[in-house]
Parts: sequence; C-alpha cells; structure tokens
Amino acid sequence: MNENVTVFSHPLIKHKISQLRDETCKTKEFRALVEEISMLMGYEVLRDLEMEEIEIKTPLETTMAPIIKGKKLALVPILRAGLGMTGGILSLVPSAKVGHVGMYRDEETLEPKEYYCKLPEGIDQRMILIVDPMLATGGSADAAVQFVKQKGGKQIKFVSIIAAPEGVERLSSAHPDIQIYCGEIDRELNKNGYILPGLGDAGDRIFGTK
Repeated sequence: MNENVTVFSHPLIKHKISQLRDETCKTKEFRALVEEISMLMGYEVLRDLEMEEIEIKTPLETTMAPIIKGKKLALVPILRAGLGMTGGILSLVPSAKVGHVGMYRDEETLEPKEYYCKLPEGIDQRMILIVDPMLATGGSADAAVQFVKQKGGKQIKFVSIIAAPEGVERLSSAHPDIQIYCGEIDRELNKNGYILPGLGDAGDRIFGTK
C-alpha cells in the first residue's frame, strides 16, 4: 500500500459502510450514514491540524491553552455527492470554510468535465479536504485536485468512503504530494466505471434520485 494512502480500520466505520451497501437502505438512512461516516473519518483525517497556544482565563486562573492555528480548514466537496459528506466534517470544525467543485462524468469516455469551481479566500494558507463518497476511475478526483492546485491550494487531502484500486492508483500517481483517505478499497471497476461490490450511485442514493 502506498504510504500516502490510508484505509480506515475502525469497527464503527466498517459497520456503517456495510449498512450503506445494503440495497434496502433508504434515502434518509443512507444520508445519515454518510454524514456519520464522514464525521468518524474526519476525526482522524484532521489529526495533524496545526496548533498554537493562547492565553485564556478560566474561572480559577489564567493559563495557556492550545487552539487550531491560522486560517485552518477548507472543505471542498465534489458536486453533487460530496455535499453528503460536508455536514459530518463541519460538525467537527464548524468554522471551516466551504468551497465547491462541480464535475460530471462523460458517460462515453468516463472522463470528468468541470462546470463550477469556487474556493474560499486564502486557500493557499489552509488545509484542504476534497471530499467525494466514491473514488472510482479517479478522473474526477484527479481533475478536482488539479483545479484546487491551480487556485493556489497546497496542503490537500482527498477523502472518500469507498474507492476502487484503479482510482486510488490514478490519483496517487497523478498527485503523489497529497494524502488519500478511504473507508474501504473495493475489488474493481466494472465496464461502466462503477465500483464492485460498491453501493451503487452515491449521489442518487443520497438525494433520492435515479
């Protein structure tokens, strides 16, 4: 395994991903599970946020206490499915700024097409989490990371719930300077670019569309 790729082993993450996979999981439950998994993953992904000490006054005395330093975090979901992961991470860091990258996949070439990219100011000074529940071919992830870099992003992490080996390989090869976090790496892609065994189309299942 590439040292820049982390696959989570926490039992709660594994359990909730298994619930996501079940075809009987309804939209409301699916959406809640995606948010819960994102929060659990975010706890570990954000372990290396830079800290500094400030002076505060407790009810008993003045003391030095650690806080997150600087401009902190930018959360960048890949539209639309990535939106399902934002709530869980924002529950950990409510002050995080949120940008968006809009991508869609050409059904014939399976390659990504960009239609929107807007990022918070000071993006070059922030830790950036690009999130998408599925890392399949890696095309959209590759393009999203490239867009963020073009806007000045430097400290980038990519977070997905389920990934295919092909997507992990493409993203890590194209961007060896970023960290990749996955809840699970599944077996393979099928001929249509869907992850197997996977969980179907994450966007459709989060938003109740076909």
